[in-house]
Amino acid sequence: MNKRLQIACASLEAKPLFCTDKNGKRYGFEPEVAELVFGEADVGFDWVFLPWNDFLPSVAEGRTDGVWCGQGIIPERLEVVDFTDPYAIFNESVVMRAGEAVATHEGLAGKRVGAIANSTNMLLAKTFDKAILVGFDGASDDVFGDMLSALRSGKIDAVVDDDVALIPIAETQDIDMAFTVETRNPWGMAVRKGNDELREVVNTAVASLKKDGRLES
Repeated sequence: MNKRLQIACASLEAKPLFCTDKNGKRYGFEPEVAELVFGEADVGFDWVFLPWNDFLPSVAEGRTDGVWCGQGIIPERLEVVDFTDPYAIFNESVVMRAGEAVATHEGLAGKRVGAIANSTNMLLAKTFDKAILVGFDGASDDVFGDMLSALRSGKIDAVVDDDVALIPIAETQDIDMAFTVETRNPWGMAVRKGNDELREVVNTAVASLKKDGRLES
């Protein structure tokens, strides 16, 4: 490819997945994998910081070339964009206020459970029988922080998100890990429908990095 790609992401802090310093430099697993993949493909790219709910519209409308930011490959998203082959697989966890954690989803009956609207996490939350679902639309600059603030303030009783993002949160004094569900969601880069050229460029790089062990390391 002979163009510099514009890749949508969020500036929020969700270590060890990703975080962004005051100069716009991104750190963590996702940025490092993206740099590895695009470096292998010899393609330049820039991060474009957007609210979560604008990720897929930005790609569909051509304002960005792709989304590389915790995008589980699910049917609802495949209606709007295409995806590359997966570069990671993650499970999902539930956290609650310290001292209130339950061991199974049955314990969430009657509890207010927060998750990002139209996400893999919300799809999981919908399987929790009798839980009261609270969707966060991702319109702010930090939807992850919004959910945790709502949990800490008592507006909701639990948060569902990807395990790798919630493990360090559960190590804080006021939030505990409740349980983890082995959903093994595949994550990929979202691209505009029909953009097979970019998809194949990324797929080839991912395959090469998987083959020689660099992606796993």
